[in-house]
Amino acid sequence: MGNLSFPWLALGLGLLVAVGLLSSGALSPDGNYSLPLLTMLIVNEFGFFVTAIGAGVGINMLLKDGRQTPLLMVIVGCAIMALGFLYMAIRLWPGMAAIQ
Repeated sequence: MGNLSFPWLALGLGLLVAVGLLSSGALSPDGNYSLPLLTMLIVNEFGFFVTAIGAGVGINMLLKDGRQTPLLMVIVGCAIMALGFLYMAIRLWPGMAAIQ
């Protein structure tokens, strides 16, 4: 992909998806969402998979090419975004709020 590799694209796309979900009220405590719940869950799952795959591809690139600080920062960013999407999915899933 040249200079623009998949982990960078995954991090950028993950940030856009996260901003979209948060602006639709995904973590609002009262449950007033501006998007249907199933739509938010599907978009959240997409964001999780994109950022998790971005972290995995980045780790493979890191192991193949050696230590690169910018790539390492992108891998950490993708991993944190994937964990954030996982947390948001647990918060969005009906019935899981009673467990918390």
